[in-house]
Amino acid sequence: MILVLHGPNLNLLGVREPAIYGHTTLAEIDASLAALASELGVGIDCFQSNHEGALIDRVQASRGHVAAIVINAGGFTHTSVALRDALASADVPIVEVHLSNVHRREAFRHRSLIAGVATGQVLGFGADSYLLGLRAAVGLVAAKR
Repeated sequence: MILVLHGPNLNLLGVREPAIYGHTTLAEIDASLAALASELGVGIDCFQSNHEGALIDRVQASRGHVAAIVINAGGFTHTSVALRDALASADVPIVEVHLSNVHRREAFRHRSLIAGVATGQVLGFGADSYLLGLRAAVGLVAAKR
């Protein structure tokens, strides 16, 4: 099982700043992830929250139940030490994803607190960042076996 976490404001994908984030909705991303997971023979659990504590609770509850985590922490990427610490304790591969290339944006977006505990990052490919991230997570899990 792969846990896919979507952080704050990602529920507004498709309508929020489409020039930056595209027109694909979160429901469409989750459907694409489910189709790819089926093709790859893995299960996924997708969860979105605008609340830091809910994301942390989900990471903690996943301990021992998931093989990897794919996360787009949204704005919490740059601010949440608590989410970073929860991910650090997950003891599974972590793939950080972003729809936009954060390094081509505002300076405050260039620093990721998640990066230090992530196995890798995928960014700048729009909705495909999630699919690439899922493929990476599945590959990391397979390599551990």
